[in-house]
Amino acid sequence: MHKKLTITVDEEVYDGLHAVVGRRRISRFLNDLARPHVTQAALAEGYAAMAADTAREAEAFDWAAGLVAGVAHDNFG
Repeated sequence: MHKKLTITVDEEVYDGLHAVVGRRRISRFLNDLARPHVTQAALAEGYAAMAADTAREAEAFDWAAGLVAGVAHDNFG
């Protein structure tokens, strides 16, 4: 479902939106720009995609394990 929203922007921003994004595309552009900042679904999808990347997860685990080992060695070694 779509909702209509009226916003106010500087004239320079307005002109730039028309020049760069184009007429009849501004709403979608602003919607796509705002979505990751205001919806939890996008955040959850991002985390799910990261968790599904097994190579990235293995690298992150190795990095964290090395960090913990280094701190333990510095403090207790």
